[in-house]
Amino acid sequence: MSPPKSTLWPIDPHTRGKHQVLRNYLNAWLPIMATRNGRILFIDGFSGPGQYEGGEDGSPLIAMKALCDHSAKGHFRAKIVFLFVDDDPRRTAHLNTVAEPLKKELGERAEVHIETGPFDETVGGLAQELASAGEQLAPAFVMVDPFGVSDTPMSVIGRILKHAQSEVFITFMWDFINRLHSTEEYPPHLDALFGTPSWREAVKIVDWNERKRAVFSLYKEQLKLHGAEYVVHFDLYEGAKDRLVYAIFHATKHPKGCDRMKQAIWAVAPFDGMAFRPGTGRMIDLFSADRSELMQQLRQRFGDTQWHDVDELEEWTMTDATVYHSGHLRSALVELEKASRLEARAATWRKRRGLTYPSGTQVRFSAA
Repeated sequence: MSPPKSTLWPIDPHTRGKHQVLRNYLNAWLPIMATRNGRILFIDGFSGPGQYEGGEDGSPLIAMKALCDHSAKGHFRAKIVFLFVDDDPRRTAHLNTVAEPLKKELGERAEVHIETGPFDETVGGLAQELASAGEQLAPAFVMVDPFGVSDTPMSVIGRILKHAQSEVFITFMWDFINRLHSTEEYPPHLDALFGTPSWREAVKIVDWNERKRAVFSLYKEQLKLHGAEYVVHFDLYEGAKDRLVYAIFHATKHPKGCDRMKQAIWAVAPFDGMAFRPGTGRMIDLFSADRSELMQQLRQRFGDTQWHDVDELEEWTMTDATVYHSGHLRSALVELEKASRLEARAATWRKRRGLTYPSGTQVRFSAA
């Protein structure tokens, strides 16, 4: 996907998937962060003009409207700062125009800043300045959605992730790497993207699936090496051709952020012949009620015949140890108990109704 030369361009079908995830996640992120902090940031490092040729909202307007329309906004105490960055002055000029009505609607609860410049210099420079001064970036959600692989070096992602409550949502353009890694101009960009030349070995793998797995595993490892505690990874496939369009990586320090992102992605129904799949490569239907894989994972992780608090299981399910989220846990426990593969006992201070697992409940997996 080459960068468009025009100020506005038609929306690609696959872009709708990212936008649905963004809306879902911000609906969960805003009330958590805006009720606990005095100031929070939404940073869009490749904002574009804020609008598509057909009038559809781009990510800046989606983010601003998420705040305007949020049912809990009356309880938010944080000043919410939007920073939109694009290196094309025509696009930032257009974004200024279309954002103006929303600025007025948001009023004093928000600040909107629109900057013209490259992502790595503008956002990376801000993070570096704060770090050098010994100051922390306010809790920030940073969206990195480039057209290619340049201008998004791992060093800059690392500068953002060094700050205590920062997280990064990255669109990873697999097609660029898979097709163009051997061209003369791309290796230096890929060295910077991964923060290591190790990708050169991964792309030599002949089998397509193994090559993809190695490349994505390396990127996930590098995100953790540069400050992430948890990394959510899902891929978007075009169903008819079974073609990988792009990958999404969400890097965060908090299990709750990890869990909310998984929930945001699981909630996106297949659209325009496309659907998300877990980055594990497993063909899991995100809209199926089948929890057999989660049941197996729980037995593998906690099946030591010891009693475990259900809160411990929930905390584990929230992390990137599984592609499932905490909302899936109790349905999996129900199926396990029905199959006599699980015992449950109530906390000493409360009664337990059958096939329920309130906080404090203890469970034990059968050895069989």
